[in-house]
Amino acid sequence: MKPVRTRFAPSPTGYLHIGGARTALFSWAYARRHGGTFVLRIEDTDVARSTPEAVQAIIDGMAWLELTHDEGPFYQMQRMDRYKAVIQEMLAAGTAYYCYTTREELDALRAEQEARKEKPRYDGRWRPEAGKTLPTPPADMPPVIRFKNPKDGVVAWDDAVKGRIEIANAELDDLIIARADGTPTYNFCVCVDDWDMGITHVIRGDDHVNNTPRQINILKALGAEVPTYAHLSMILGDDGAKLSKRHGAVSVMQYDEDGFLPEAVINYLARLGWSHGDDEVFSRQQFVEWFDLDHITASAAQFNTEKLLWLNQQYMKALPAATLAEKVKPRLTARGIDSSTGADLEKAVALYVDRSNTLNALADAIAVFYQPVAPSAELLAQHLTDETRPALADFAAGIAAVDWEIPAISALIKETIGKHGLKMPKLAMPLRAILVGQTQTPSVDAVIELIGRDAVLTALKKYL
Repeated sequence: MKPVRTRFAPSPTGYLHIGGARTALFSWAYARRHGGTFVLRIEDTDVARSTPEAVQAIIDGMAWLELTHDEGPFYQMQRMDRYKAVIQEMLAAGTAYYCYTTREELDALRAEQEARKEKPRYDGRWRPEAGKTLPTPPADMPPVIRFKNPKDGVVAWDDAVKGRIEIANAELDDLIIARADGTPTYNFCVCVDDWDMGITHVIRGDDHVNNTPRQINILKALGAEVPTYAHLSMILGDDGAKLSKRHGAVSVMQYDEDGFLPEAVINYLARLGWSHGDDEVFSRQQFVEWFDLDHITASAAQFNTEKLLWLNQQYMKALPAATLAEKVKPRLTARGIDSSTGADLEKAVALYVDRSNTLNALADAIAVFYQPVAPSAELLAQHLTDETRPALADFAAGIAAVDWEIPAISALIKETIGKHGLKMPKLAMPLRAILVGQTQTPSVDAVIELIGRDAVLTALKKYL
């Protein structure tokens, strides 16, 4: 068998979105699984819409996901001479021809066909045929160049995801492969690229299925080997509608900005249309070892934001506290928060990671330990009452001497509520309100230990 060579070939007309990232991931993983080569190709022939910023956004997105390419990036606009040379070879071989049909003639032809309820298509009026006399080419009109598609038979392939697909050649007209200004068209460039780059497996979205029969015929006309095709189903949003910006089809880098870990996004993308039994959480290396084309589902995959958030939290919880702290620190800095003084950052992230499903949520949750706390008057009025003040005073006196560790602090809390005949919330709630300005926190003894003896005493004395 030939060595596996896959490619990811985005058009740089926007950011790298989730659908493109999944295509890149599957192509990368298949190459890695088989010890092959992963090629990055930038299909930038749409000059009007392609931008350097979009190219950079694609490269940045793949770098964040660590989908490293082995060759490239190759740019189609830098390969124009090659495409034009191949077109000249096809003209000489009779597999392509000049067409001088005007736009007005094509519009009239389409109108006639639609009136007869026929599928609009080019009628081959400039197609050379044995015994056919062609009109005299107009001297003042640059021609387009069309591919001489076979008229009979079928074009068929065994799609690695969708199964056997057959299209009658009679359904395909003669595709324009070079415009009147000489620039080659998308479907033709793709064929030459896949041929020159020795691509063995084309893994791409199923919006390309209609292009595949045309590309197969062009490849055969070039004498090129036809790759294996695997067309991935579309991704739907949480609500079952086509994925859009409002439910996930945003730049991959937006997930970084929103506080997701690349490992979690990779794991989640792997499960969008592919599965390995009931396994939900697995490493990149495990995915590569398991990945094959046989277990890609042909039905549409559905994006589930809650599942992604859950998965992200699993990856956050698996990180060492030191690593998690390093990832959260710049997000605190971006909020204008200096985490170099105050609570121990590693302890803070470890304490709150179970309550946070993104790095941003974790940064927001622990920010209270590095900023002045100003409980609302309503919160204080609700929890700092005549019933609780004596217990708070006793607790404040006790922590001045208690060993500063969670078990000792916990024991002091239990001793205090027992002495005053209170239930835990009667002491824990006012403590939370005074110390962090909110009543929803992890275990109050852990919060107190994290804040530190001096800061806790200073805060309590302010309200007692």
